[in-house]
Amino acid sequence: MVAQIEAYTKDLDERAQAGFHVTAELAIMCSHLLNQERFLIMKKLAALFFATFAVLVLSSHSSADTTPIQVNMQTSMGEIIIDLYPDKAPATVANFLRYVDEGFYDGTIFHRVIDGFMIQGGGFDTQMQRKSTHEAIQNEADNGLNNTIGTIAMARTQDPHSATAQFFINVNDNSNLDFRERNTRGWGYAVFGRVSQGMDVVTAIKQVKTTRQGMHQDVPVEPVTIHQVSRLTAKKED
Repeated sequence: MVAQIEAYTKDLDERAQAGFHVTAELAIMCSHLLNQERFLIMKKLAALFFATFAVLVLSSHSSADTTPIQVNMQTSMGEIIIDLYPDKAPATVANFLRYVDEGFYDGTIFHRVIDGFMIQGGGFDTQMQRKSTHEAIQNEADNGLNNTIGTIAMARTQDPHSATAQFFINVNDNSNLDFRERNTRGWGYAVFGRVSQGMDVVTAIKQVKTTRQGMHQDVPVEPVTIHQVSRLTAKKED
């Protein structure tokens, strides 16, 4: 249609130059029709472009790598293999792996053990001295992961965004720790992985005898030491 209008417009121009009378209204009408058709074509091209772009974006998301990152936690009571979920809790996993790569957890202990609840570690050495940490991170508890048996989550204070290095492994389904809403009471505790091997070790740890030590309750009588935490999944280069 564009070609036809352009040919007709050219014909009108030639006739006008040859002395034929062509009204201004007719010329304006043809010009208007031509512009309309060009607009419709551009609109269709724009729609096609955005549709193609959307397909590419969705394809990219659907093909995103959701393979867990595995770490090996060697403890005085045995080995625990943990799958981390960077697709669900990217900032939390990156923070945890930062400490892993620095060797921060090596020589720390599970300093708080409550059977029927959780086992907590990653913040104190064998002398119950608190280790210095990096800055706190944003709470990612709103990622859809729940505090079920075998999951690992970040420990924190009453401030929802105060987690640093300490973590805990759930030994019960602790739905009261799950995200509910974005306020101090409802933020919950961010799950970022799950024990894939070694739940028997976790079970043994939760059953140790505990005592009070200074300000701290539920401290194992015999220290449960984390000898080393290391990656099993190779670190990706930036």
